[in-house]
Amino acid sequence: MRISQTKLGQAIGVTFQQIQKYESGTNRVGASNLFKIAKALGVEVAFFFEGVSSEDVTSSASAGFALASGLSDTPPQSFEVNPMNSREAFELMHNYFRIPDPIVRKRLFQLVRTLGFAEKQ
Repeated sequence: MRISQTKLGQAIGVTFQQIQKYESGTNRVGASNLFKIAKALGVEVAFFFEGVSSEDVTSSASAGFALASGLSDTPPQSFEVNPMNSREAFELMHNYFRIPDPIVRKRLFQLVRTLGFAEKQ
């Protein structure tokens, strides 16, 4: 959206390092900061949830309970290293949000999601 990490940080009252941590997934974005980020970027908060169904949110929220109580049908995929901390993930997200057409972005998201859940042959 053509705004620097420094300017975005200033707009919401955090350092650019914190913005980097949000982008890389190192730190979670709280609801109040998510609202401030949306306002600074001139988008609705819903923008950050495009392509996420209510089913995904419900299953994600209940997954913690299910795992804690041993009720989960399928355990979550485990990673030796958090892939969201990689340079590749950072560049992928950066370039994804540079796609100006929201329809193209949504279709690309759906394609990647489909490929990610495809069974290995």
